[in-house]
Amino acid sequence: QVQLVESGGGSVQSGGSLRLSCAASGPFGSSYCIGWFRQAPGKEREGVAVFDGYGEINFADSVNGRFTSSRDNVNNTMYLQMNSLKPEDTAMYYCALDIFRPCGLRSGDFHYWGQGTQVTVSS
Repeated sequence: QVQLVESGGGSVQSGGSLRLSCAASGPFGSSYCIGWFRQAPGKEREGVAVFDGYGEINFADSVNGRFTSSRDNVNNTMYLQMNSLKPEDTAMYYCALDIFRPCGLRSGDFHYWGQGTQVTVSS
């Protein structure tokens, strides 16, 4: 069974930084998609950063240049470094994984989801 555990959320002021981590475990092999999504109250879930399963990473336009992401393939962990945070980045952030490639910034591409970690940015 695939399990995803997010950590690193919290509350920061506008302009601050946070680093999220997603630890993945289970039978998903070595070639898989993994990404971060977020959902604010009353809004649809949106893709933030996704590794497409072929080594490429895609970022949402709204975070491009402010967020970076990396993977530790030995420990199956994905990180999301969020800099220059804005109040509009406030949301529940979810880690997602799927074994079928390629994947995009679409929540429908992903079958497995973590429980989420809250990020709150105050002005």
